[in-house]
Amino acid sequence: MNAQQIVLSLVLAVMVFSVALELRVEDFRRVTQMPGSVVCGLIPQFVLLPVGTWGATLLLELPAPIEAAMILVASCPGGSLSNIITHYGGGNTALSVSISAVASLLALVLTPFHFGWMIASNPATSSWLRGLEVDPSDIWISLVLILAVPMLLGLLFNHKLPGATAKLQKPLANFSLLALFVFIVMGLFRQSHLLTAQILPQFVLVVLHNAGGLACGWLSSVAMGVPERDRRAVMLEGGMQNAGLALGIIAVQFNSDLGMVIVASLWGIWHIVSGLTLATLWRRKDARSAA
Repeated sequence: MNAQQIVLSLVLAVMVFSVALELRVEDFRRVTQMPGSVVCGLIPQFVLLPVGTWGATLLLELPAPIEAAMILVASCPGGSLSNIITHYGGGNTALSVSISAVASLLALVLTPFHFGWMIASNPATSSWLRGLEVDPSDIWISLVLILAVPMLLGLLFNHKLPGATAKLQKPLANFSLLALFVFIVMGLFRQSHLLTAQILPQFVLVVLHNAGGLACGWLSSVAMGVPERDRRAVMLEGGMQNAGLALGIIAVQFNSDLGMVIVASLWGIWHIVSGLTLATLWRRKDARSAA
């Protein structure tokens, strides 16, 4: 991990801690009583979006690097940002955290499996097949240090120091929202050399691909009849993939191929924008209902 990655990880951990301050152990207990909602959130990530992406690449006949990047992003699990945006949008945060944790563990097996068979069975990308390996340490660092530890500390802090928790909630919530905007600006700045008119087709593709992931979450939640708060969590888990993991794999396995980097980088920026937009619309809907 370089210095920039450490700083970003610490910011994410603080954001997760701020979310945990507004949760209770009972929230997670309710999730365990409804395992169907967790399964509902895993279906878009590991069935609908990967298979749908594979089918789309067969039909579209795009350049091999772009198709490979789309398949790789679709094969990655969600990340911690989905938990924060779910919380901001009034979704079931405990469910979002539970889905993220299970998905991160499943990704150790399912990400290489999905990517391997989809790349091999696509004529345009079959020559790109590599022995893809997801480094377990990356998953465990994300799962334990960025998600589990801050979440447990937040729950404990809330339980032991309710007065201090009440004072911290609003400033940390504001910090989390500011950090999301900073992530977007940093992503645009870091990839500014790629942001030219020539990448407009890839950008449109990423927007449509991300919309497909959100739609998969919506379809899964509607089909399984989960409540609206759970539906919001499932939609964001389906549409917010771990583009950072995809970029890491591209760097190691594909020598930072430019076509793949562009697609994964655009995903990393756009899914925050789309997630925040949805969350803002949901907040306005809740405000109107309350009024």
